[in-house]
Amino acid sequence: MSSTGSISASPDGLLMALIQYRVPIVNTPEDVQKNVDEICRRVASTKAGYPDLDLIVFPEYSTSGLNTKIWSYDEFLIGLDDPKVTQFKQACIDNDVWGVFSIMEPNHEEGKPPFNTAIIIDNEGNIALHYRKLQPWVPIEPWYPGDLGMPVCDGPKGSKLAVNICHDGMFPELAREAAYKGANVYIRISGYSTQTNDQWIMTNKTNAFQNLMFTASVNLAGYDNVFYYFGEGNVCNYDGNLIAEGHRNPDEIVTAEVFPALADKARINWGLENNIFNVGRRGYVGYPGGKTDNYLTWVKDLADGNYHLPWGDDVRIRDGWKYYPDGPQLGPLPDKFKQ
Repeated sequence: MSSTGSISASPDGLLMALIQYRVPIVNTPEDVQKNVDEICRRVASTKAGYPDLDLIVFPEYSTSGLNTKIWSYDEFLIGLDDPKVTQFKQACIDNDVWGVFSIMEPNHEEGKPPFNTAIIIDNEGNIALHYRKLQPWVPIEPWYPGDLGMPVCDGPKGSKLAVNICHDGMFPELAREAAYKGANVYIRISGYSTQTNDQWIMTNKTNAFQNLMFTASVNLAGYDNVFYYFGEGNVCNYDGNLIAEGHRNPDEIVTAEVFPALADKARINWGLENNIFNVGRRGYVGYPGGKTDNYLTWVKDLADGNYHLPWGDDVRIRDGWKYYPDGPQLGPLPDKFKQ
């Protein structure tokens, strides 16, 4: 449910703009700075076109690109105190809007690879949420697995926001964790190429319905001389139906107005399909109050550090495989990559 053109919003309606950022070609640190400048320009121009805009979202890798040869070198990393983040903060202040941005964050633990990070900045320039990708896309991405869990923050218009990054969205466990902590809007930023297009849409819908929350997801778009990135930003209702959907157009803006209070009301008032409640109150018709015991073997095993699949010993690809046989390359950028 969104207003025509989505240029205005109701007092309790969260107006979002998902930017299908054109996949950036990044070869030098200067290219990263150009992306930061362009993203800040997009914040201003999008807010000018949609004056009631509450939240603007940019995809994974929109800042640092997808050049696997340079991903982990110091010159391409952005810490929370970096001037580039300060630019993002100022853009949110200047345009009175919340923003979701992608950065590749240094890992200050000696010898460890960087984090793939998302930050939510509020309209006053504060970092409201700091998230590190929990499930890097193996066997390709060299990022260190996130160590901040699945944080949730209060957002505009009664929203409670969580963000996940790309492959994270394929794990129903992470969506459930966000909802369990109260999130009613689950944001997904991605840099997927076309191989996973169908799964992208399917999981955005199921994450919404299984947890009675809105999902808002956006992917890079365009060709980077190797792969095509499909765009197709979408917003799903808490019943799993699509509210808004983009196409494969680079730079397309997908907008939708959602009402977080409706998801909250469904969680309180639904009997049928209140799955996130019922999983912990099994069979309350036949067993008054419902069974509350843990009946899931994998939950217990994971909690005990003993997670093991019946076929786990036979899984063939379980390390960096052909992409990083010796691990990711860290440290200063070699001269051969410098201009």
